[in-house]
Amino acid sequence: MDPVITAYVRDPNSFTLEFYLQHGGYEALRKALATTPGQVIDTVKASGLRGRGGAGFPTGMKWQFVPKDSPKPKYICCNADESEPGTFKDHVIMERYPHLLLEGCAIGCYAIGAKVAYIYIRGEFFHVQEVLEFAVQEAYARGYLGKNIFGSGFDCEVFIHRGAGAYEAGEESALLESLEGKRAQPRLRPPFPAVVGLYGCPTAINNVETLANVPLILAKGADWFAAVGPEKNTGPKLYCISGHVKRPGVYETAMNVTLRELIYDYAGGIRDGHQLKAVIPGGSSTPVLLPDQIDAPASFDGLAKAGSMLGSAGTIVMDETTCMVWAAENLLHFYRHESCGKCTPCREGTDWLFKVLRRIERGEGRAADLGLLTNVSNNIAGKTLCPFGDAAVAPVLGTIAKFGAEYEAHIREGKCPLPADWRLS
Repeated sequence: MDPVITAYVRDPNSFTLEFYLQHGGYEALRKALATTPGQVIDTVKASGLRGRGGAGFPTGMKWQFVPKDSPKPKYICCNADESEPGTFKDHVIMERYPHLLLEGCAIGCYAIGAKVAYIYIRGEFFHVQEVLEFAVQEAYARGYLGKNIFGSGFDCEVFIHRGAGAYEAGEESALLESLEGKRAQPRLRPPFPAVVGLYGCPTAINNVETLANVPLILAKGADWFAAVGPEKNTGPKLYCISGHVKRPGVYETAMNVTLRELIYDYAGGIRDGHQLKAVIPGGSSTPVLLPDQIDAPASFDGLAKAGSMLGSAGTIVMDETTCMVWAAENLLHFYRHESCGKCTPCREGTDWLFKVLRRIERGEGRAADLGLLTNVSNNIAGKTLCPFGDAAVAPVLGTIAKFGAEYEAHIREGKCPLPADWRLS
């Protein structure tokens, strides 16, 4: 399919309001304001749009959960933290086509009865923050944000909030805590954010790519969106492809594309002289897949059937030079550092996993270490307030299950079995 979300991102002026207006910008908002909020939600539901941040929850249903009769203010929170290793699609939207996101935020606010949207951006994205703030100023100056938009009586304020660079802030309840000026740690649920969210008020939290799809649905129709891709996996999708491929980058297509097509047709295949060894299809927190599994559709349901997840669609490709023990150690170094510390199994367990993996990788592994890694992982998964614990153990359990022989060789030989000239120094 031809790109829709990223159709203009290579144009040097794509971040400006004038460019956006020349390509139909804010007409979807105008169209939405000519209908009722309920009709907007029904349109989004009919499109089949599912959240693009990882969980894949139906967006229209999430908006519908926000109580209409609440006397409290309502909020849209855009999760722009994008901290999942291997993921960089939201960054592209915000930097190159920010008004698409702002229009999505405004439509979302109208749909749930909110007047304020917060875009919570990752702390390291300082230059992206400048682009977004410039776009917000442009939109206010021309009346696309602010008071009485299009003379409809609808008011909408958008604020950019830059976080402190914590992976955990990508979890929706931790994001709300951070927005409120507290440490980014998850909340006990229920109550859920739709009822008790930001400042104790009803809140809908959506990913950047999710909200960027909303203007397209309003402009082109729910039927158009639903016809793109397979049933229950509809609409255009952005994929981030990194690792040992010839053309790493962000690619847009429908979700009937297979991992094989993404790797070989879009990203140009494995670098010359090497062979595919493993693929992490949805960011580092999703289970690894083998070369004989890459004919699976890169969709929510297709990858679930293959034993992994679409997640954030951060596809990490590894060739035969990759030591899977090293890969797991590398990821656990990240996860143990990023644990917020609230839950004991995660706070203590991720550090233990890293230490054992490092021991094996250094050639000091013990015969009992594989069982120890599995035991520690099983005492983390499902025992934390948020999905962080499950994410942290995925690289460990996944690589042990599919590359157990590589672990055993490390322990048996006291060194990595891969050739020395393949090793990273």
